[in-house]
Amino acid sequence: MTNATDPSRRNHLGLIRGLLALAFAFGVLSAPAHAAGGGAGTGAKATTSSKNYDYYLTGSPVDATPAAPITPMVVLMGGGVDVDDAFMSMIAKARNGGTGKVDIVIVRASGADGYNPYLFAMDGVDSVETLVVKTRAGADDSTVNAIVSRADVLFIAGGDQWNYINLWKGSKLDATLQVLSARNVPMGGTSAGLAVLGAVDFSAENGTITSDEATGNPYHRRLTLDAGFLNHLPYLAGTIADPHLVTRDRMGRLLTFVARMLKDGVVDLTSARAIGVDEQTALVIDGGGAGTGTVMGVGAVYFLKPSIAATTIVARTPLTFLGIGVYKLTANTGTFAFGIWAPTGNVPLYNLDVVAGVLTSSQGGGSPY
Repeated sequence: MTNATDPSRRNHLGLIRGLLALAFAFGVLSAPAHAAGGGAGTGAKATTSSKNYDYYLTGSPVDATPAAPITPMVVLMGGGVDVDDAFMSMIAKARNGGTGKVDIVIVRASGADGYNPYLFAMDGVDSVETLVVKTRAGADDSTVNAIVSRADVLFIAGGDQWNYINLWKGSKLDATLQVLSARNVPMGGTSAGLAVLGAVDFSAENGTITSDEATGNPYHRRLTLDAGFLNHLPYLAGTIADPHLVTRDRMGRLLTFVARMLKDGVVDLTSARAIGVDEQTALVIDGGGAGTGTVMGVGAVYFLKPSIAATTIVARTPLTFLGIGVYKLTANTGTFAFGIWAPTGNVPLYNLDVVAGVLTSSQGGGSPY
């Protein structure tokens, strides 16, 4: 049996550390990643549990009280592996450039405390509180809303966005979230949490929908939109957002969402927008005024704006929708100015068309995006 003083063990550990250092240096290995949505949790017992909500606290129970930021921040995270830098941006925003600590609140309708240890390990975090709000009564509960109202950073985890809309829309929790936004508390969401941040949301009331199903029948029973939940966030007026864009081939359905928004009079042509976010990617919108979007992570963010309404959009008939302008940004291609809906870097504008249900791109090539 060896121990820490055994020379052969020290040499062996030294060799391992040297190899690991080289692997990290050359990008062979990367730091451990955290799966979006927090997975099944740590297995820890809830601090408080009831039929309406579960509450998990990691860190100090005493409320941190940093001054509210002067300008807002919204983070759209595309699902899959979380983007550390996006969370650290929200924490830094909440700290206002100071050295104090902040309290992060995670809200979700299923799951457990998976985000707690991950976020608590980040610099500047005083506590992480996860609320699994399982019922309408939970969303109206005074204790739940008191905890949420004290958040310095608010994040909506992944899950099923219909749970969020069905259980939370019009509730006291909905109102509390709107108050946080008005106080410039940094707010974000991943996967289903991203999907409910737009002014218009794909609600998934009847389940999810594929791009082929959406473009093949823009009035498919599973193409359900909602414009009544958390619909006044800064920077996102007239906008619908979709996560997992490339991984789950969702561009066709995102374009159909926009076509339906216009056809149904939810938005007008001047204000209609859409944002698609890859997995392992986040869009951090900050900067005050109209907002500046910065892409973080390994994928791309797509910014869409239609030029005309859909030519053909009727039930059980393939969609025809032409001339949707697209900017595709990555972490290396500059920022996005929301006030003029254009990138700050040298990023070309290209067009997507849907003709009789088939998506094509003016860029050509093998990928329609």
